[in-house]
This record gives sequence, structure tokens and C-alpha cells, in this order.
Amino acid sequence: MTTQIPPASLDPEDWPAFREQSHRMLDDMLNYVQNIRQRPVWQPIPDPVRARFQEPLPHQAGSLKDAHETFMQQVLPYAVGNVHPGFMGWVHGGGTPVGMVAEMLSAGLNANLGGRNQMPVEVERQVVRWMRELFEFPETASGVFVTGTSMANLMAVLVARTAAIGKSVRHDGLGEHGAQLVAYTSAAAHGCVAQAMDLSGLGTAALRRIPVDASQRIDIGQLKAAIAADRGAGLQPFFIAGTAGSVDTGAIDDLTALADLAAREALWFHVDGAFGALGMLAPDVAPLLAGIERADSIALDFHKWGQVPYDAGFLLVRDATRHMDAFAAPVAYLRREARGLAAGSPWPCDFGPDLSRSFRALKTWFTFKVHGADKMGAAISQTCALARYLAGRVEADPALELLAPVALNIVCFRYRAAAADVDDLNRELVADLHESGIAVPSTTMIDGHLAIRAAIVNHRTCSDDIDRLLDAVVSFGTRRCNGSSTSLEPPCPT
Repeated sequence: MTTQIPPASLDPEDWPAFREQSHRMLDDMLNYVQNIRQRPVWQPIPDPVRARFQEPLPHQAGSLKDAHETFMQQVLPYAVGNVHPGFMGWVHGGGTPVGMVAEMLSAGLNANLGGRNQMPVEVERQVVRWMRELFEFPETASGVFVTGTSMANLMAVLVARTAAIGKSVRHDGLGEHGAQLVAYTSAAAHGCVAQAMDLSGLGTAALRRIPVDASQRIDIGQLKAAIAADRGAGLQPFFIAGTAGSVDTGAIDDLTALADLAAREALWFHVDGAFGALGMLAPDVAPLLAGIERADSIALDFHKWGQVPYDAGFLLVRDATRHMDAFAAPVAYLRREARGLAAGSPWPCDFGPDLSRSFRALKTWFTFKVHGADKMGAAISQTCALARYLAGRVEADPALELLAPVALNIVCFRYRAAAADVDDLNRELVADLHESGIAVPSTTMIDGHLAIRAAIVNHRTCSDDIDRLLDAVVSFGTRRCNGSSTSLEPPCPT
């Protein structure tokens, strides 16, 4: 007689109690977002709280209620703060309640989006079609969700490398031919472009970082000269990465000029549009991206200007065949059939390195379906208008100085001081702001000077938040220069 083995289920023993606790958890997160202005943007983590997370692996079961309480008291208050409208430090989107509940649906469905004949793959394919439409790409274009633009840029380099050398590179390796490949990008490009060259095996020495002009855009003349010099040295130029929204200032390269040059030189034209590419949704920003429609590939993040919860990166490639050449790997356990669950080829795993993939497309699909492209574009336009407002206030205040042109939604400025250590002063002011909970900008270097960098990405940010930031900078700066305390009251609930 066969012995029956009972299920070792991890489902709740008491479904009604679990349902009640789950609803409480959802309400807590909705309350968190709804009342976010009553909280500091960020606050330091107390040592006892940090120490709590040094506990050993739990072997015995605990309660969902207790775990939730720990989260609410010791995790949620000490997050990075990008949900808050006063967060302007790095290019982080603010997320939305719609995206949050869509992520819950995705987790409940627990679909693996590597492939197979399932409707979640069709949802991802619909978003791919939407991106083709947005960027005026042909029906031959392919797209795939990834963690973020760092991964998308790496994948673009791999697709371009395979197109330049041939599919044999996947079996034979780079060899001597790979050592001849050289790529080009702006000196203001994100560091992940260099990292992509590193991880692809081509090496960062094969990346030419071309100087920028006064507008922080790649210098086309110097780029042309670099390509000619490399060809003269017997090297093989193969890849240009244009920037649509630079990390320091939000500058957009002359994408039309880059497209023209790439076409003349037979180079792969990639656009790192981590946040800036979605400016195509905004009628006043889209003209600044002219030429992006001619790219061979575009990397972007829906979790930035698209306000989709993390993570939701995306790679769009003009030629699906070349895209698949770089990643498709037919093996027995991924055999495709004409019928059944193994049908529906090609699968998302044919367009990237991941076989296990979450349903990132669902929260993106919900965001577009619920808010609509026009409203999302209006939110993008608003962040740019706020940046211009911030820049205008800086220029009107003799205590402040604008350090770079405002191209999109990023403003680089500083507090003026006669002291030789003005960079150190502004660095301390940024830390003062963080610890006050009033606002979170970051820092960067502009022409050798440390800048306070305000990246306005959150759709919740308004002019009052800009005013609080600048008022605090001036107040802290005055106090520091006078040797007074820099402590300020935390933000008042509104």
C-alpha cells in the first residue's frame, strides 16, 4: 500500500485572519502614500534599529502581524524617501498607488515571464508595441523588460557586438577581432555605459569618452575626429551611445547629428534614455529628443519619469533578428511547440539573459491604462516647469548661484560664500538638508565646482516643495557662515 505524503503547504492555516491582516497592510501602505507630506523625506537610522537586523536566521514560525509591525516601525520610516515630494536627490520616480496594487496582483499571480504560452507574455508584448508606437520604431522592433537601464545598456552593447562580429562570437569569444572594437559616448554619460563595456569583455579602455560642449552635450566635431583617428589606427568603431537626459544636468545630446554620423560610419546608434526618453510623452519635451526615432536601440526606465514602482527597465531594439542573435539559446528544456503551454515562440528569454523574470510589464501596463499617456506626459512637463521655477529663484537670489544650464528637470546650483572651502560648505549644506528631513538633493561636480543637484522627478512635487528646499539652503548657509546651529524644525503636516 502506498503511503500518502501530506502537503507541506505554506498557505495560511486561518484564511479569514490572514485576509484581515492583509487588508490592514494594504491600508497602511495607502495611508503612507496619502499622508507622505507629514513625514520627513529621510531620517538617519538609529543604531538600535540597525542592530535589530543583525539577528540570526529564524528557524521557528512567527506571525505575519509581528513581521508587519517590525516593517512599519523599523523599515518604512528609514527608507530612501523617493515617494516624498521633497526627494530631489537622484533620478528616482515617486511610484503611484496604481502601480503598487498592480505589483500586488503580479505577486499573487506569480508568473514567470521567461516565456511560454501565457497571457502575461501578451501583456508585455502589448507594452512593447506601445513603445514602438511612441518612438516610431518599425514592426520589426523587439523589446524586453529588465531591471533597469544599466542592464539595458549592457544588453545593447552585446547586441551591437554580435552584429559587428557575427554570431560566432557567442561560441568563440572575442578573440583578436574583439580587441579592435571601440565605442563612443559623452564624457557626461552615466557610468553604466563604461560598466557595460567592462562586463561585455570589451574593456573600458575601448570606450572613448568624448568631451562635452557648453550645453553639456557630446561634442560632435571631437567625436568625428576620434572615429577617424581610431580607423586610422586600424581599429573598428562599432557603437555610439547618445545620452537623452544626462545624469548631472539632464542634457540631451544632438541625437539627429549622432544618427547622421552613425549612418555614415555604419555604427550602431544606441540611446541611453534612462529617464529622458519618456519625455516623448510630453509635447513640450518630445522635440528635444528629435533623432531618437532613428536609434538602433533605446534603453529607458519606466520607474523614473514613468512613475512605475521599482524596478521596470526596458530595452527597445529596432531589429528583432539582431536582438535574438545576441541572446536566443535553443536548448532541450526550452523546446518550442506548435500547441500547448510550450507554444508562443519567440519568448522574452530569447531577447535577454534572464529566464526567470517577474511580471514587470503588469505595473507598467496598469500605469498607462489607468493614467493614460497624456496625463503621464503632463506630469513630466510639470517637473520641467518646476526646474525652471527653481532656476529662476536661484538666479534671483544673490545668496545662490546657478552652475549649469537647465535642460530638463535637473538644476545644479550652490550657496555662494567667500570662503575658500565653498565646496565643503555646500557639501555640508546637503547633509544638513538630509538630516533635517525637509528636502533631499544630491551633489555633483560641474566644471570643477561642487553643486547642489536637485532632480525633480516625483509627480507629487510642487512649487511649495521647491520653496522649502531653497529657503532651507539659504537658512542653513547663513547659519553655517555665521557659526550658528543648523538645526531646523521638521516639516509641518499639510
